[in-house]
Amino acid sequence: MMKLTNPLHYPLAVLAGGIVLVLGVRIVQLPSWLILPVAGAITTGGALVLKSKEPETINLGNPALERELATAKQQAQMLVNRAENLRNEADKMLTSSTQMELLTAVQYACDRTLELPGKIDQFSRRLYGDDALLSVSELQQQLREVEAKKINSAGIALQQLNQLGESLARNINLAQQGMDARQAQIISLATVITDSAGVLQELQNKLRTSNLNDSEELQELRSLSDEISSLQDNLNILVS
Repeated sequence: MMKLTNPLHYPLAVLAGGIVLVLGVRIVQLPSWLILPVAGAITTGGALVLKSKEPETINLGNPALERELATAKQQAQMLVNRAENLRNEADKMLTSSTQMELLTAVQYACDRTLELPGKIDQFSRRLYGDDALLSVSELQQQLREVEAKKINSAGIALQQLNQLGESLARNINLAQQGMDARQAQIISLATVITDSAGVLQELQNKLRTSNLNDSEELQELRSLSDEISSLQDNLNILVS
């Protein structure tokens, strides 16, 4: 449902409505009873359009949390832009039949990255309000999911899960002490985003410099793509 908007907060919309009113009455010479509703509709509609283009306001009842989350959202948007660039590059560079598996992996990793802003919005709603403290049971459930994933993980994926598990354990300790674990959880989120940005940049650099006809180098690129997807899986745990 669309929220009501005060047109007076949007001078451009008021100006547009005023211009239509003046033109209608003085130039076209329409009756005021006819042109007034039209001018009013243009003013209101313009205000709604301008409001829709504004960034979503974050209200967590805690300015420090709001700043941390706003920073995370900015980092996520930058990562989305990089992922879009990487996908476009991969589409142009990976064209042979032997490169299709890597292209699919890169496209999948980029698609997962493009989901980030929506995930953070979901996360924001969970943290809304000054009494929306994360419960110990929620954090423990997230930690159990991490531990379950570790059973079938190895290498870098296992290392990432260990780091996430340690962060969740610290957040559980904060929550058990009656402290607000939300800031720690936001930091955990930002860490995953930063790690994703680093791996995505490495993938883009290697894609530009690797011999794309060498099977070993193709496999290395595939591993980096899988690492990005794994990090997105870890982020899903945090925002679920």
